[in-house]
Amino acid sequence: MTTLTYPEVGATRLGPLPQGYHHLHHRTAVGRGRAHFEAAGAAVTQWRMHRAAGARVNASAARAAAGVTVQVSAGLGRLRVTAPCEVVWTAYESDRTGFAYGTRDRHPECGEESFLVELADDGTVWFTVTAFSRPATWYARLAGPLVPLAQRWYARRLGSVLRRTVSAA
Repeated sequence: MTTLTYPEVGATRLGPLPQGYHHLHHRTAVGRGRAHFEAAGAAVTQWRMHRAAGARVNASAARAAAGVTVQVSAGLGRLRVTAPCEVVWTAYESDRTGFAYGTRDRHPECGEESFLVELADDGTVWFTVTAFSRPATWYARLAGPLVPLAQRWYARRLGSVLRRTVSAA
């Protein structure tokens, strides 16, 4: 039995993103060629990208797969926020690798976020974060417009971390 907190499960994969939520779409080039694509895909689906960006990740499996539960936390001390999630879809394809997780009970937000690496025909490796969310707790509502700004900052940070990870591979 799942405890996802929103009904539009899978919308980051199939689109369109549902109304009534804040939408996020961030896309950035992180490398070139098959080797960079494979390194980026592994970093994303094995939680290394999140950890390298400073988040703590506690997952029920070493690699993203549908049904895997994940707790992502960030912050310091009493200001640490834990976000329980569940992987709702994955892509392990020749030119697309990634996953999406949805919010579970006790997550400060309600919605879904996907992390996708794609190898374009010209060899460019693209990383895309797509999300829809809205506040689910009093403190997320209190933070108001700061939450979407923080989400956008984190998406850019993930792209930068992934670019460095790929260039070191």
